[in-house]
Amino acid sequence: MKVYLLAHTPDPEKLVAAAAKNCYSATDVDSIMDGLTPEKTDSFLQMLTDLGHASPVEHASFTFAIEGVSRSLLAQITRHRIASFSVQSQRYVREHGFEYVIPPEIEKIPAAKAAFVRAMEDDQRTYKELTAALLEGHAAALLAQGVPEKEVRRRAEKMSIEDARYVLPNACTTRIVMTTNARSLKNFFQLRCCNRAQWEIRALAEEMYRLCYAAAPSLFAHCGPSCVDGACSEGKMSCGKAAEVRAHYLALRKGN
Repeated sequence: MKVYLLAHTPDPEKLVAAAAKNCYSATDVDSIMDGLTPEKTDSFLQMLTDLGHASPVEHASFTFAIEGVSRSLLAQITRHRIASFSVQSQRYVREHGFEYVIPPEIEKIPAAKAAFVRAMEDDQRTYKELTAALLEGHAAALLAQGVPEKEVRRRAEKMSIEDARYVLPNACTTRIVMTTNARSLKNFFQLRCCNRAQWEIRALAEEMYRLCYAAAPSLFAHCGPSCVDGACSEGKMSCGKAAEVRAHYLALRKGN
């Protein structure tokens, strides 16, 4: 898995503080950014946290490039609807010897790993055979329709992989560009950094959090699983390791 913070709103903390200032003072737009020293900015951000006033946080956005994650993760992350996603297309991009994610619990058991790898190899072989058979059929049909020969291969290829992709597994890796605002990120981190989140999306969320905290530490100071800055929100489903999680996130923040 690779995760990069491609871009974010310039000076995101000051921008959020300016939005908060607009809500709570008579300042006009000509001077809305005036006087927002680092100390005053932090004060506004803390006030928003104390009041539970989250809408000003939405003015800051962050864009990530994500690689080496599974299609299974893609199905989970796109449930976070206040975000924009651009995903590598299996309809237009042919999977030549596709890469795949092996779950840790499968990785550590040799017999399970061997069976998993065999399944991936079978899927790759079937995908290749399907693509070849479909391509031959589509090419013949296109030639019969009078399509110029130089166009036949390109069009037949696209038509072939569009249907052959149906045999590709959830483990198949993909690439994502994701943009979302800081409020949605805070919600994402609360849910997906939790110990009860699925392992792959939890690893992604933690790396995204690390990058966000480095870029805007005051904005993301009270962030991560709910137990880090308060009580566990999972009730009877709690992992029971709140102290360990708090220590882990304290160390992560210090590491930045």
